[in-house]
Amino acid sequence: MQRPGRAVTAGIAGAGLAVGAIAWRALWQEPRSGRVRERELDLGERWPVALDGLRVALVSDLHAGAPHVGAERITRLVAAVNAQRPDLVLLLGDYIDPEVRFGSRVAPAAVARRLAALRAPLGVVAVLGNHDWRNDGPGVRAALGAAGIPVLENDAVRAGDVWIAGVEDTRYRAPDVERALRDVPDGAPAILASHDPDLFPRVPDRVALTVSGHLHGGQIGVPLIRRPFMPSRFGERYARGHVVEGGRHLYVTAGFGTTGWPVRLLAPPEVVILRLIAAGAPPRGPGARPHRDRGRSRAAGPPPSRAPAPRSG
Repeated sequence: MQRPGRAVTAGIAGAGLAVGAIAWRALWQEPRSGRVRERELDLGERWPVALDGLRVALVSDLHAGAPHVGAERITRLVAAVNAQRPDLVLLLGDYIDPEVRFGSRVAPAAVARRLAALRAPLGVVAVLGNHDWRNDGPGVRAALGAAGIPVLENDAVRAGDVWIAGVEDTRYRAPDVERALRDVPDGAPAILASHDPDLFPRVPDRVALTVSGHLHGGQIGVPLIRRPFMPSRFGERYARGHVVEGGRHLYVTAGFGTTGWPVRLLAPPEVVILRLIAAGAPPRGPGARPHRDRGRSRAAGPPPSRAPAPRSG
């Protein structure tokens, strides 16, 4: 029979190992991981049959300057996106963030030069986020423009047969959805890019899809626990993924970097490629179906590392 003292010691050791494993995952393994996920999004009658299967890559919340997001990792991210050959790439803001704990300042031009290598037949379009404006909004906007990436601020551009509208950041600027859509013809398929999903209740019915980032899936992806850390006045309502309200569609990506503390747990970094599906479209063969949750892409995530194994506390 085991003595009580040994049982307590074993319990403490086990708890220490568990805490060490969680800390290793949250502080090292998960923030440095990267996955490219392809998801089918059925927009029904809101999406024209002629555009059925359009693939849109969402890249959000790089937070370059964080300990896990340097120039080389952005280069690998760009390569991972290009390897998927999306039709359109939407950049959803927060490209820089020197305020992350243990982070450093990265010049907007250094990030923009790497994003300039993104390739898509219908183009690459960007909006800015709150951390961009908090640090150097004009500099980020100018750097992206110099790299050939248009930045939408309450305006829209046509990309083939679809319109992309983009609004200003909700915290530091004045987003105006009506103004952003003013040049979009009635009945034309439109996607609205807004860094912050809190704008979604104000999006009109004419928009087929709204795409956002900002919330990082809470960075700690545990319901209820993440709620106090969710920078949204709606709590966990728009934490991540596909949301449908009143027939209107929103997709929120968990993004790629970190803010505040360089920690992620059960909310891994991601790039999402949405395959937009229309009602009444002809069936697609097995080869056309997306591979959900592709797992980590070596190009998007870190190179093989020699990180120390978790230790007991």
